[in-house]
Amino acid sequence: MLLSFTSEISTTSWILSFLAAFVIGLSKSGIKGIAIINVTFMAIAFEAKQSTGIVLPLLVVADVFAVIYYNRHTQWKYVAKFLPWMILGILLGSWFGMDLPEKAFKICMATIIFLTVAFIVYWDQKKEKTVPTHWAFSSGVGTLAGFTTMVGNLAGPISNIYFLAMRLPKNHFIGTAAWLFLIINVFKLPFHFFIWNTISAETLLLDLKLIPGIILGFLLGIKIVKMIDEAFFRKMILVLTALGAIIILFK
Repeated sequence: MLLSFTSEISTTSWILSFLAAFVIGLSKSGIKGIAIINVTFMAIAFEAKQSTGIVLPLLVVADVFAVIYYNRHTQWKYVAKFLPWMILGILLGSWFGMDLPEKAFKICMATIIFLTVAFIVYWDQKKEKTVPTHWAFSSGVGTLAGFTTMVGNLAGPISNIYFLAMRLPKNHFIGTAAWLFLIINVFKLPFHFFIWNTISAETLLLDLKLIPGIILGFLLGIKIVKMIDEAFFRKMILVLTALGAIIILFK
């Protein structure tokens, strides 16, 4: 069975899978907002639902690299605020996500991302730079991020909005997100193993062969992140997040 699964994968699917793994490495190194590209590549290479089970273990591996490298920058108070709501969103996504029409999901998610990006841009133009402290902000964004990460590994654009709103410096942003997503992605594994049945020995064998792509992307990403200043980093995240919404809408 293991050999039959990997031998049936076309050359195009192998290339797309490796590129997806490379992008995962780039994303986890700190180049936030491009993670949607790996989801798109995997969805093209495989069936949409099956691709979520292939991507998840790759995300866990990349999360481990990110935690090791950026651990000293983690701001645990933001993890504590956001994590419980993401877990709630994952539970909701596990039970209701499969029944949600894909087209409706794409439209709703893209609309929310566009509106939140617009809000952040408007907010940045204001003279008063306040940080939202009301529980409704973290709970609403966190639940939505959890739901979308369960349904399609698409929490990146949503969580980016939260960390941008908290006005975290570049390294704190990356380090905090690294731990948050390692915890969340490990939490999701049993759901994919036992409820959705999207992870198997065969998909794990494929993932094992794609790990070099993650390593290459992560190492290159670290070099790129070091060259990006704080102001440009914030603008880059906003632009890439908006582009991610467009890809979600039309992929």
